[in-house]
Amino acid sequence: MDGRELVRALRSFGTLRWWRAARSGWRMRRLDARELPVRGAERARVPGEVTGAEPLPGGGVVRFARSELLIRVVVGGAVFWGWDGAAPGPSYALTGPVPEPDPRAVLEPDKDGGWRVVSERVTVLVSRHGAVEVRTPGGVVLRRDHPPRWWEPEGGPADAGAEQAGAEGRTGAGAAVCAGAVRWTLRTEVPADARFFGLGGRAGGPRLRDGVHRLWNTDPRGPFGPSDDPLYITMPVLWVVSDAGTHLAFHDNPWDGRVTLREGEEGAGSGHDRPGVCEVRMEGGPLRCWVMVGKPSRVLARWARLTGAPAVPPSWALGPHHARWGFGSEAEVRRIVSGYRERRLPLSAVHLDIDHYDGHRVFTVDRERFPALPRLARELREEGVRLVSIVDPAVKAERGSEVYERGAEAGAFVRDGRGRAVRGVVWPGWCVYPDFTDPGVRRWWGELYAERLAQGFSGFWHDMNEPVSFAPFGDRTLPRSARHALEGHGGDHREAHNVYGLAMARAGYEGLRALRPQERPFLFSRSGWAGMQRYGGTWSGDVATGWPGLRASLSLVLGLGLCGVPYSGPDIGGFDGSPSPELYLRWFQLGAYLPLFRTHAAIGAGRREPWEFGPGVLAGARAVLEERERLRPYWVTLAQLARLTGAPYVRPLWWGAPDDRLLRECEDAFLLGDALLVAPVLEPGVERRVVRLPRGRWYDTVTERVYEGPGQVVVAAPADRIPVLARAGAVVPVRGREGRLELEVWAPAPGRRGGGLVIPDAGDGWERSEVERYTTRLVDGRVRVRQIRTEGSGRPRWPVRVRGLGEAPGGTGRGPGPDPGSAGRGPGGPGPGSPGQS
Repeated sequence: MDGRELVRALRSFGTLRWWRAARSGWRMRRLDARELPVRGAERARVPGEVTGAEPLPGGGVVRFARSELLIRVVVGGAVFWGWDGAAPGPSYALTGPVPEPDPRAVLEPDKDGGWRVVSERVTVLVSRHGAVEVRTPGGVVLRRDHPPRWWEPEGGPADAGAEQAGAEGRTGAGAAVCAGAVRWTLRTEVPADARFFGLGGRAGGPRLRDGVHRLWNTDPRGPFGPSDDPLYITMPVLWVVSDAGTHLAFHDNPWDGRVTLREGEEGAGSGHDRPGVCEVRMEGGPLRCWVMVGKPSRVLARWARLTGAPAVPPSWALGPHHARWGFGSEAEVRRIVSGYRERRLPLSAVHLDIDHYDGHRVFTVDRERFPALPRLARELREEGVRLVSIVDPAVKAERGSEVYERGAEAGAFVRDGRGRAVRGVVWPGWCVYPDFTDPGVRRWWGELYAERLAQGFSGFWHDMNEPVSFAPFGDRTLPRSARHALEGHGGDHREAHNVYGLAMARAGYEGLRALRPQERPFLFSRSGWAGMQRYGGTWSGDVATGWPGLRASLSLVLGLGLCGVPYSGPDIGGFDGSPSPELYLRWFQLGAYLPLFRTHAAIGAGRREPWEFGPGVLAGARAVLEERERLRPYWVTLAQLARLTGAPYVRPLWWGAPDDRLLRECEDAFLLGDALLVAPVLEPGVERRVVRLPRGRWYDTVTERVYEGPGQVVVAAPADRIPVLARAGAVVPVRGREGRLELEVWAPAPGRRGGGLVIPDAGDGWERSEVERYTTRLVDGRVRVRQIRTEGSGRPRWPVRVRGLGEAPGGTGRGPGPDPGSAGRGPGGPGPGSPGQS
C-alpha cells in the first residue's frame, strides 16, 4: 500500500473507521495464517491412460489410470461431466432435482481406444488420455478440453488433509476443508473465429477480451470503470459464439479461480488456424462442468431449467425508480416526490439508503429523521410510489441490539476455527456476519423482514453482501479461514465467499414469501452467483460517473443477462461526482430501455433529479419517461417471458444470428425483446450514429423511416432522444391513450410474416396470464393481424394500431408505399398510425 492509497483510504473512511479497518485487516491476516493449511510441496496429476468404462443411463463412467470421468447427457440436451467422483449435486446453482438422463444417449467405444456418448443433440468424445470433445450431431467440433491437471500435496490430498487436521486438532469439516483445496487447471480450445461472453458482471465487455478474469466477488473499493475487474458478481458461466455453433459452459465450482481467455486467429502462421483458448484455474473444489449447445434462446431455456426460472418483479418495479445515499429526512423524500409530480414525471419507487437507519444498524429506523415512516410509506403508496429499503448483511456487534443478541443466542454468525464470531468493520462499526449457508440462519434472517414490512417498505436491495469488511489492504471481505455451515457439510470462506450473496438473497426472498404469500417479492442484490435469478435481480453497483461508466453500464446488463440474470440496471448518472447535462441525459435515455430504471448517487455527489440539469434535459427526460410508461405492457411481457423461457429482456444484437460475425463484434446497441433495437449514445457530442442492423426490415420508431438489414445505417440521434428501431412485423403491447392495453403493430415487409407474444399484467400476486400469440402479414397494402387460439385464429383481443405503412419524408429506405393515414410520433407518445384490419 503506497502513500497515495493511504490518503485515499483515510479520506474514504475517516480516521477512526480507517484505524478500525486496519486493525480488522491485520486480525484477519493473522487468523488465516493460523487456521489455513500451509501449501507445501505439490505434484501434478493427470488422468493417465484409459482403463475401461461402465455404461450408465445417459452416458457412463470412463476410468483412467489415475482418475475417472462421469459423463451424462440429460433430457433436453445439456451435457454434464465430472472428474474424480464429482456429481451434479449438491450445488448452489441448481434448483430442484437434477434433470433425468436422456435414455437415448449411449456410451460406446470410439477409435484409438477412446469412448463417446452419442445423443440426438450433441456428441461427446473422450480420448484415451482424458481429452473431452463436444461436437454437433453433424460432427462439427465446438470445444475440446485437454486432459485436466490437478496440483496435489505430496502424498495425496486425503493424506495431506488428515495430517493437517490432526496437527491442528481438527476433524470432520476441518479435514474436508484441507482435502478440498486441490488446485486444478483445465485448458479448452475453441474455433478460431469464436468470441467469448459472460462470466457474470464484467464492465469491460460484453465481449470478453484476451486476458485474465478472476472469479471472486469483489467490492472494487470505490467507483469503477471498464478496466476494473473483478466486480461484485462473478460466475464461471462462459458463452462461446462461433460459426460452428453456440454453447454455454458452466464450471460448477464456487471457489476462487481465474479464467484466461485468448481469441483465436484464422490463417495464423503457416496458414493454419490458431484456435481460441480458455484456461480455467481453480484454487479448490470439484472439477465438474455443464455444457449447453444450440441457438442462444435454446441455450438459456436449458440454463433456466437447470438453475431456476427468473423471478418476476411486480409490475410497479418495471417503472422508474429514484434513489440516493443521503436523502437525510422524510421532508427531503417528500420534496423529491413532489418534484416529480409537479413536473408531470412518472415515478414508481423511492429507495432509502443506509442513512435512514439508526446509526447504520440494519433493521432499524432513525426516528429523528424519519419520525413516521409507516405513514410516509402509506401516503406515498396512495400516490403510486413505493418505498424500497436497503438491507446490509453485517450486524453491529453490540449489547442491547435485538438483532445481534438473538443472532448470537442462535449461533447465527460466521465463526473462526475456535468457535468465536468473526468480526469485521462496516458502516455501523464492528460487525458480525450471518452464515446464510445455514438453512436455520436463513429462516431466522427471513423473519427479520417483518420489521421492514411493518415500516411500509415494498421492496429491498441487498448491499455490501460480497460480503464486505473494510480494510485498507488485501481483500475487503471475511478471512478465508472463516467457518461456514455450507448446508451441513462444513467448509470455509474459500468455498462460501462467492455464494454468500446468493444465499442471502434466498434468505430474504423465502422470508418475504412466507410473510406476504399473496405478493411477489421485489428484491435485488449487489452480489450473487449462478442461480441468483431465482430470487430477483441486481444492479451495477458503484459505477463511476463519466462516459466510460456509461458504456460499462450497458456491458454489465448484457453480460448478466447472458448468465441468466435478466433484471438489472445501472446507477443512472453514475455513483459519484456530478455528470454534465449531456452525460446525465444520455445515461437517462439508456436507463429507460434497461430493466431496472433507477437513478442513484453517493452522499456528497451531485443531484440526480432531471430538473436539476436545465429545461432541455428535463424535456428529454420527460419524453423518455413517458415512453417507458407507454411500453410498460411490453416490459410486463418480457418479464413473464423471462420466467417461461429464460430469455433476457436485453439481448446482444447477435441473439438471433450468432453466425453473423459483424453482429458478434457490435457492443454499442442491443435488442429489447424480439421487437425493438436500441442504439444508445455512449460518447459526447454525438447527433448521428452508425447502427448495425440484423437481417430484416427495421423502422425508426419516431420518424418511421425504413431501413433494411443486414448492414450499417446512419441514424439521427439528437439530444432529446436515442435511436430506437422496431422490427417489421412486430407486435408490441403498449399502454394506449386511455390507459388500456393496445397492440402497436409494425407493418411486415412484403412477402414476409411477422408476429409476437403478449402476456397481459395479472397483478403483483402469483396469478398467471395466458400467453397470447399474434401473427401479422401484409395483404393488398393493409396489415392483417390475427390472434392464434387453440380453436383457430381470430380477431385480436385488444385494439390494434398499425405503423410503418408509409415512408417518412427524406427516408433512405424502401417502404411498402405511401399511406396518408400513417404518421410519425414524437418521443414519448404514439402517432396516429393506421387502423388495423383483423
